Amino acid sequence: MPKRMLIDAARPEETRVVVADGAQLEDYDVALASRPQIRGNIYLAKVVRVEASLQAAFVDYGHEKHGFLSFTEIHPDYFQIPVADREAIVARDSELARQEAEADELDDDDPEDLDAADTGEELSADSGEDDEDQIAEGDNRSERPRRR
Repeated sequence: MPKRMLIDAARPEETRVVVADGAQLEDYDVALASRPQIRGNIYLAKVVRVEASLQAAFVDYGHEKHGFLSFTEIHPDYFQIPVADREAIVARDSELARQEAEADELDDDDPEDLDAADTGEELSADSGEDDEDQIAEGDNRSERPRRR
């Protein structure tokens, strides 16, 4: 059977389109003048959220609701990071690594940390005696009240 497309544009406020295969209706669409058609058009959009479980992405194309794109509808070239962005990411990561290395070097070279580390054992041994003296004098505020 031949397919036919029937268009009813008798009213200026709406247009109806029907695709029929013989006597069987295959597609029916109504376009209203008061509501612009957004389905089936091509838009420039920004990916807002990727849903891996749905294998789809929600995109913002400038209308009140976000669009929905299946991964199969997205060309594989768009999954690649642009060269300029990739270079910026690599430069940022190398700068962060350099800053962390400098911070580690500064921490290792700090003489106050070395003195505290060397005398740490002596302080802990002495601190026990000082605590006993403070407890005896009643100056230790961090002591918990004893329950009997």
